[in-house]
Amino acid sequence: MAITSRPLGAARRWAAPKRGVSTRGDTTRLRVLWLLAVALLLAGSVWARLIFWQVIEHDSLTRMAARYHVAELTLPALRGEIRDRAGNPLAINTTVYDVTLAPRSVPVDRRAQVADGLSGLLGVRRDDVMQQLRSGKGFVYVARRQPKALADEIRRLRLPGVGFDPQKQRAYQPGGVPDVTLGSNLLGFVDYSGHGQYGIEQRYNGKLSGRTGSLLTYQDSLGNEIRLGNQRRQDAVDGADLTLTIDSDIQYAAEQAIADGVRAAHAQSGSVIVMDSRTGEIAAWADYPAYDANRFGGADQARLKDSTVSDLYEPGSVMKVVTLAGAIDQGKITPAMSITDPGYIDVGGVRLHDWNERNNGTVTMTNVLESSLNVGAVRAEQAEGQDAFLRYLDAFGFGRGSGIDVSGESVGRLRSSWRPVDLATASYGQGVNVNMVQMVGAINVMANQGRWVQPHVVARVGATPVAAPATRQ
Repeated sequence: MAITSRPLGAARRWAAPKRGVSTRGDTTRLRVLWLLAVALLLAGSVWARLIFWQVIEHDSLTRMAARYHVAELTLPALRGEIRDRAGNPLAINTTVYDVTLAPRSVPVDRRAQVADGLSGLLGVRRDDVMQQLRSGKGFVYVARRQPKALADEIRRLRLPGVGFDPQKQRAYQPGGVPDVTLGSNLLGFVDYSGHGQYGIEQRYNGKLSGRTGSLLTYQDSLGNEIRLGNQRRQDAVDGADLTLTIDSDIQYAAEQAIADGVRAAHAQSGSVIVMDSRTGEIAAWADYPAYDANRFGGADQARLKDSTVSDLYEPGSVMKVVTLAGAIDQGKITPAMSITDPGYIDVGGVRLHDWNERNNGTVTMTNVLESSLNVGAVRAEQAEGQDAFLRYLDAFGFGRGSGIDVSGESVGRLRSSWRPVDLATASYGQGVNVNMVQMVGAINVMANQGRWVQPHVVARVGATPVAAPATRQ
């Protein structure tokens, strides 16, 4: 039996390498695990930031980007035109220009030329223009709403830094008297914000102005449009044209006539309405004094109001036509019926007189109208009785709005309670407030075979005729 043995040192050398291999492997694994941990940590941080910006902050970033790159542009609507019954223009749209100046863009040695050119054509002070040029501002207005012909003259001078901003403006036709546009009180005007003021322009502003559109577009940092497929556009809807019942020739003549009448009578003002008795179509609607609607900014504010519908007055003796018509319709009087008129009548303890304050003797009801006798009107009202008299006032259109299709109507209301003397004075037009349209509608009943017809000035909105006017027996 043989026995082999190794020295102890050799055994240690044999085992040592095994321990050395094991140590290096553990270190490598630790390093790998550490690198994986770092990589996971970094990846987690990146993913966390991505989640934060793309999910949590998504809406905020979208809004921020929209502020810089998304622009919503307004697409203006064209205001409808107003024409008379024959299609002649009464109110149309024209282009005027705001003259602008960019002082920073004007070389110092050209300032005098710019100031001379603008002051010479626009009528502005040269010193004011020079002060604007020296201000160093990027943009200023020199003059607003200048006509195209004047803007073209300025363009031909080729002045540096001068620009033109086009604006839409309403234009109205010359009227029957100087410095007045045709039908200014009836039509009203459109202010610089595009809103109708007074008259037809205000009453039909919603129809005339149309509906603005919009365009949602994208822009770069310089403001240039970026054309993408997802732009959103809503087209503007232009306003409807209006066709009025007005006849321009009759309107022109009416304006001259009322101006002459006011001046001849040394009156403060006057109004005239010309109406078709059968249809209620108003052919002329004139006030004096009136104004130039093309220069409404400088007009006397008192003249902007349309006194035809806005002013209330006591109609006076013209009311006798209404009173006697009601009494005749009731069968209480006839045109040939005679009464004794001593020149006065006592009602409720009050003595009422005729205008001539004399004994008129025996007169017929026809004479009452011919001579405008108050006593005869009171006798007709008394023959009717209170209930019937008030019923006829309502039937003739008093005590409520006329329904006229313009803005600004003031309505004369009837009393809620009546004394005998109130009824008596109302019979000849005192103590009762009316506007002119109410009165013309009432008197028209006699010319229209006893029928009240609705006064109106608008014949068509766009291609659509207005509804048939109301009539009452």
